[in-house]
Amino acid sequence: MIADVKKSAEQKMKKTVDALKADLAKVRTGRAHAGLLDHVMVDYYGTPTPVPQVANVTLLDARTIGVTPWDRKIAPALEKAIRDSDLGLNPAAMGETVRVPMPALTEERRRDLIKVVRHESENARVAVRNVRRDAIHGLKDLLKQKKVAEDEERRAQDDIQKLTDRHIADIDKLLQQKESDLMSV
Repeated sequence: MIADVKKSAEQKMKKTVDALKADLAKVRTGRAHAGLLDHVMVDYYGTPTPVPQVANVTLLDARTIGVTPWDRKIAPALEKAIRDSDLGLNPAAMGETVRVPMPALTEERRRDLIKVVRHESENARVAVRNVRRDAIHGLKDLLKQKKVAEDEERRAQDDIQKLTDRHIADIDKLLQQKESDLMSV
């Protein structure tokens, strides 16, 4: 029973950290990376489809993404979808490849992005703490039902606190990495 509570809490905390990683990957730094277009949807014959499913996304250089559609007819729709996304990118068609240059970030925009990143990481910390609270509540219920002894419950609480501390440290490390990425020119 205690093992189930611990395992459930650990899985939920890991999902929270993974969700934060995905959210931070969406925040644009000054450098290009292929995963930036993963969530951009292009109208592919009437069906909204993610860019990587209709085109080959590569890095042409450190500040340029190259998108080569597998079906040449959708190149204009691809270009429009990237332009209309909230990423602030301005793609240009060059033959059958759509080039997406990454504009340089201004200092003010970098500061705004850091605020967004800090807010996202704080939300992740709160989510991890909520998982801890729920797990400890579950342990106390087991104790009330006399399914576990007090010392077992206390040890399990300590283990859950250690899990929480470890996942919050992971969140802080991700935040620090993203902030340094944003501030590097």
